[in-house]
Formats: sequence, structure tokens, C-alpha cells
Amino acid sequence: MMREQFDIVISGGGIAGMTAAAAFGSHGYSVLCVDPTPPIMTDADPGADLRSTAFLQPSVMVLEAAGLWERLRAQATPLQVMRIVDAGGEVPEPRVSHDFDAADISDQPFGWNLPNWLLRRECAARLAELPNVSFRAGIGTQRLTTRETSALIGLSDGTQVEAQLLIAADGRNSPMRQALGIDVRTTRFGQKALAFAVTHPTAHENVSTEIHRSGGPFTFVPLPDRDGKPCSAIVWMETGPEVARLAALPKADFEAEMTARSCGLFGPLTLASRLTVWPIISQIATRLVGERTALMAEAAHVVPPIGAQGLNMSLADLAVLVDLATPETLGSPEMLAAYQRRRYPDVALRVAGVGMLNRASMIAAQPLRDARARILDMMYSASPVRRALMQMGIGMR
Repeated sequence: MMREQFDIVISGGGIAGMTAAAAFGSHGYSVLCVDPTPPIMTDADPGADLRSTAFLQPSVMVLEAAGLWERLRAQATPLQVMRIVDAGGEVPEPRVSHDFDAADISDQPFGWNLPNWLLRRECAARLAELPNVSFRAGIGTQRLTTRETSALIGLSDGTQVEAQLLIAADGRNSPMRQALGIDVRTTRFGQKALAFAVTHPTAHENVSTEIHRSGGPFTFVPLPDRDGKPCSAIVWMETGPEVARLAALPKADFEAEMTARSCGLFGPLTLASRLTVWPIISQIATRLVGERTALMAEAAHVVPPIGAQGLNMSLADLAVLVDLATPETLGSPEMLAAYQRRRYPDVALRVAGVGMLNRASMIAAQPLRDARARILDMMYSASPVRRALMQMGIGMR
């Protein structure tokens, strides 16, 4: 049986995997991208991912090079201001609020927000334009044998393919990472996240708002208007039992609870989608490479949804891989060692930092919430600190 050969095989066809296929395909490499689950590309589908992603400035450059940004720009909502609100007092109301305005560090917004289902649709359309990219949905990677010159990958349809470089972008339980024997360090917070969309009477004015009380942040991310009303994507993090209680409430009761948790900042909230529930963990692979293999995205690192770090870290992985790749060095020990050196310190720092922020946001005891508010106020009131945090958050330093 003939074995198909590619420059690059990508295990995983989520947003990160498809973006990687588009990026390398746009650079002329022959690419195969596979995923056992076909992408859902409409919000009406019962299995649609209703979360949204804010692409920060460096990620947009990756999307431009992959031929994706021209498809996405007109549908993206710019994020000019990130607002951090502490509402950890005796009653749910703002007591400390600080705005991070992108104008302080750049002439561009912090980022641009898009629904995940729409990203999958546009990624799939871009891959269909590239004659040197094959995207096979409904097929997964099952077996891996590596040698000095190539990786041999067994697919779930019984075929075997060969590549100079295998990119494992196949999620937090990555089969390819496991095949290489790479361990992970996992932190469980006892949290889950509710993700859904709402409409509200008060305009969001392109401000992303993160409200801290206890259990985890309640975050508004701007979306385009829906039915003539301002609309936002919500990620509401709480303990597992509390998420189960909230998800079981009648719609009117749930809307009352989420309006209270939002401190009424945007007026009464109206649920505009179904609820989806996502587990919250922090995870990092002990190394990002194996023979002829690079780990990226959630195969390499998982963080709670705070500060728009998750997919932007994944695209930072991709940017380094694209930068290091040449036809002569693709998948070589030298290329992979350079990837490990350039990415691992930043990944480890961000995984640890987001984990600390999440634990701070979960605090329930009132004295500790008071201390958190004082510390946040001191940190965010100092202009040099605020600018440094903004630059670090969007990956500019």
C-alpha cells in the first residue's frame, strides 16, 4: 500500500490546528490536518462552541500571514479597553475599577473578538482554498512511530502517512503526546465555566469587563449587536456544584442571578443562547517536543480563560514554529530544540501567572477579598505598572 507523504501532518483540527495548517500551507508546505470530530460551523448546531476568542495584536499578524485575517476582519469586534472590576464586598457592587486602554501603548485595539464557531467556519474555508493542504475531518491519529528522518502516523481510517514534522495540536488529552510518553503537570481548581451570550440595554462600547467577586471571574467580551441590542459573550467561572445549580435554574431565575453577579453594570441581562459548560484546569507538558514532533496549543498548555491568554498562547507557538521552519530544517533536532528554548519559558510563566490570578479570583473569605481589592488598586493605579502589565498581557514584551 502506498504511504502518502507530506511535509507536515497536524493532529487536531480545532481552531489552533486549522490555523497552523493555513499558516504552513500559505508558506508552500504540503500539509495534512486531521481531526476525529468534524468542525461545527454554525451557532444553531446543538454542539456548537459558543465561546468567543479575543485575538490580541501579535496573533493578528499570524492570522494575516495565514490568509485568515482578511476573512475575519469585517466580522470582528474591536476591544479597545479592558476593565477589571473588584466586587468582592459584602454586596455585589463595584468597589474598585480600573481601565486598561490600548491607546496607552498602541494605536491599535488590544484585540478583536470573534465567536469560535465562526472561526472554525472561516478556517475551513481558507483550507479549502489551498491546493497543498488536505483537511480530513472525521479522521484521527492513532499510532505514531518516529525515526531520525520522519514521523510515521497511523490514521483511524487504517492508512499510514509520513511527514518531516508532526504537529500535535490535538487537545489537552493529546493522543500524540501520550504516544511520545511526554508527561503533563495538571492543576485542578474545582471550577467549571458557563459560556453563553447575552443582550443588555447598556452599550459595551468595545470594553471587555472582568468582574471579580468569588468563585472566579465573570467576564463580558463584546460581540456585534443582536436583534438591535448590545450583545456580549459571557464566561462565568464558579465551583462545580455552583455551576450545576446555576445551569439547572429556570431561565428567568438564571437571568436574575447573572444580572446580580454582573453588578448590573450593563442593566438587566437577557440570555441570548443556550448554556455550555467547560471544565477549568491548568496544565503544562513537561516538554514541548519529541522526535520529529512539536506540541502546540492545548496539547502543550491549558490555562483558565482569564486575560485572553489561551488561544493567543497557541498562536505564539505557531508563530515560532513558522519562523524556525525551512524546507531543509523542518522537523530537525535543531529546529525542535530551538522551539523548546524559545517557547517553554514564556509558556511556563503564563501558565503559572494565570493560575495565580484564577486562585485570587476564587477567594471567598471576606478579609482576603478585601486584601485582594487593596492590592489590585495599588498595582493598577501606578501608570508604569499598568503599562507593563498591558504589554505583557498582549505579548508585546
